Amino acid sequence: MTKKTLMLVVMACLLTATSWAKKPATPVVYFTKEISPEALVKIFETLGVEPQGRVAVKISTGEGGNTHYLKPTLIRNLVEKVNGTIVECCTAYGGTRQDPQRHWQTIHEHGFDSIFAVDLMDEFGQIRIPVKDQKHLHYDIVGEHLANYDFMINLAHFKGHAMGGFGGVLKNASIGVASTAGKAYIHSAGKTDDAKLAWNKEYLAAGPTQDDFLESMAAAAQAVHNYFGGKVVYINVMNNMSVDCDCDGHPAKPELQDMGIMASLDPVALDQACLDKVFNYKGKPGDDNKPLIKRINRQHGTYITDYAEKIGLGKKTYTLVNIDK
Repeated sequence: MTKKTLMLVVMACLLTATSWAKKPATPVVYFTKEISPEALVKIFETLGVEPQGRVAVKISTGEGGNTHYLKPTLIRNLVEKVNGTIVECCTAYGGTRQDPQRHWQTIHEHGFDSIFAVDLMDEFGQIRIPVKDQKHLHYDIVGEHLANYDFMINLAHFKGHAMGGFGGVLKNASIGVASTAGKAYIHSAGKTDDAKLAWNKEYLAAGPTQDDFLESMAAAAQAVHNYFGGKVVYINVMNNMSVDCDCDGHPAKPELQDMGIMASLDPVALDQACLDKVFNYKGKPGDDNKPLIKRINRQHGTYITDYAEKIGLGKKTYTLVNIDK
């Protein structure tokens, strides 16, 4: 560890008060413009947190045909450093990851299982975990193997999303950790956990609204955070920022250039910082933030951080620390 990195870690300890029971008054979000295996480890170390016990690294393994997901070569150093296990769950919409057999094939094709231990958490079952905010959900339905872990690194790819507007750590904690039934339950805002009914327009004729869905995602993300007793670190990698998610097998080509990596102990502050960076960016030909902003606004995507703050998951205000300086 270099002297500069050591100083950043010390500063992180002071700013984040490393006690999980006490959060700083203003959350700290760290930023590096560099996107590399080394930078990913550095920004993690800057958080000043030492994982304990069994470590789950939650990523999206990417739909078959998608090339924008976080590559094994990028995340390898970090996963090995924490002796982590890559964790995922099946989808609820068809495609190459809805059932375990096809999902494992996709995981293999994308190169994850040849490098890491991988756990498809809902392969053999699911469990219900408590939800603090019960406006829509009475519980969160997650892969049963979530119970096998003591600590989570929520390692998300920040990009657009057809239904949520954007996907960051809040989506990765909610939809990402939910089982197939859990995903249906969140998407329908608690109306059904049947994946077939969740997409049936006649069944859902009376709702939910888009905001109901976003509120349900925020509640589910909080459920996972609380399940670990707050022992979660959050990282967003801002590369390959298509308007489409990694769950899309044929995503649109990114029109916005890569921005960097952000990390925090506060998921709301982190997603908000990434949104701010996209919305405040001065685009130019060949590096255009307008398509992603249009996608986010179309789905009222920014509302998820508003609601997540309202229910006490985190804060939208933050202190941004550039670790490159």
